[in-house]
Amino acid sequence: MTVVGALVVALTTVFLLLFFVFPVGAMIVRGLEDGASGLLGVLTKARTWRILAQTLYMAFAGTVGSALLGIPSAYVLYRLDFPGRSLLRALVSIPFVLPSVVVGVAFRALLAKDGPYAFLDLDQSVWAVILAMVFFNYSLIVRTVGNVWASLDPRQTEAARTLGASPARAFMTVTLPALAPSIAAGTSLVFLFCSTAYGIVQILGRPGYGTVETEIWVQTVTYLDLPAAAGLSILQLVIVALALGVQRYFTHRAERALNLRAPHALPVSQSDLPAIAVTLGTLVFVVFMPLYALVSRAFTHAGQWSLHNFEVLGTSAAGHAATVTPLVALGNSVRIALLASAIALLIGVPLSIVLARSSSRLRWLDSLVMAPLGVSAVTVGFGFFLTLQAPPLNLRAVGLLVPIAQAVIAVPLVVRALVPSLRAINPRQREAAATLGASPWRVLATIDGPFIVRGVALACGFAFAISLGEFGATSFLASPTEPTLPVLISRLLSRPGADNYGMAMAASVILALVTGGVMALAEFIHSKSGVTQKVKG
Repeated sequence: MTVVGALVVALTTVFLLLFFVFPVGAMIVRGLEDGASGLLGVLTKARTWRILAQTLYMAFAGTVGSALLGIPSAYVLYRLDFPGRSLLRALVSIPFVLPSVVVGVAFRALLAKDGPYAFLDLDQSVWAVILAMVFFNYSLIVRTVGNVWASLDPRQTEAARTLGASPARAFMTVTLPALAPSIAAGTSLVFLFCSTAYGIVQILGRPGYGTVETEIWVQTVTYLDLPAAAGLSILQLVIVALALGVQRYFTHRAERALNLRAPHALPVSQSDLPAIAVTLGTLVFVVFMPLYALVSRAFTHAGQWSLHNFEVLGTSAAGHAATVTPLVALGNSVRIALLASAIALLIGVPLSIVLARSSSRLRWLDSLVMAPLGVSAVTVGFGFFLTLQAPPLNLRAVGLLVPIAQAVIAVPLVVRALVPSLRAINPRQREAAATLGASPWRVLATIDGPFIVRGVALACGFAFAISLGEFGATSFLASPTEPTLPVLISRLLSRPGADNYGMAMAASVILALVTGGVMALAEFIHSKSGVTQKVKG
């Protein structure tokens, strides 16, 4: 390893130790040291076990719902060949890139008394949260299972049918066993996301419908019981670790299944109609309707179509405790997201170059970098709340508390966006350039440079979008006088008044458009640079 590479490894390690391991570790120590008030005290409370059971129940129900709707859709969108398939795949992906606060607000509009699904009487119920979880994670099942399904050899199923097996029997004996690892990997990841859901529970639930994540916030903000919150965070870490372990095991098995053969699409047949019906029904009633309800409610005032909710975004609605307007909060979000993205890229880009060129000796660092993805944002935010807003590390005093917390969450996404592209470079190209007299910096610019530029566009989009919509850690750390837009939306919904509610809807539409627009632009730049690179090759 070069001196520059060693310096990158050292700086990255210090950054993660200081801003991830230290806050989370301090939170764990706080929960263990406080005895009856910490983890031990939490485990002896009936409230804890009720909250834990509720968390697991909602996560299980959300996972089952996502799988039941996602598996037929995976077959239709990845196994069948028909016009418009790429467009439908893009539509299915929309919910997963939306900020959790926007999803929660969309379902508030959908299930409210004047919403399209008011007849279900599910507003602020457990099932409202579960439906939002399904909406949010449905596309994850579709992608995870669909990629494997597209790679299965159809001749195996055809052979079973030739031997007299019915379509159902052929599916159960041939297709399902081949899909099982990807289904298990996808559902375990969905369970992880559902069990750590925070934004949608805060927006959609009511007192008594909390999860471990929201209970951490309640114990911190409402009861000021920091030891209990630390104990709950440890309990949450255990749940996350178990779910992540299962997901990694089955993801490895699913990746091996992907190597069976190149993707192969089949023509649509009459037997595919039930799966097509499920897919179209899900797209219309589960994916489209919440977004329609959000947009239509944002453009409605006093029962009439109006721009009023957008016109008042520059004012503070009556009854709001803060003087900050949604437009100011949007400015705060953009400023913080830009700073967080810059920090994430400053750490992630050099690290990705080192990891892409390294051998297995740096696997420990790769695992450390990915660790924030295995810890909920609420836990990260609570750790920062305990450790990094007082001397000697008072990040709030220098305006870096929220940006660095968001950067810690974004760095793994930056690395994951860059490393696969850089590892695709043939090392012989670098060796040939060096043999011809190119300096290490010239090799980096000419050989790695195009791949870095292509990956940075996507990495920057991910980092900015995640930071812009981040709510879990930010809800603990944002200043009351400088809230981000997701935090302000949550506050608006908690206050009475038609203007507060309308402003929350309008602000959510703007947040969704900005986040989605950034991701679409990043994907476009990424794809265009890929085409250019291929032509040059």
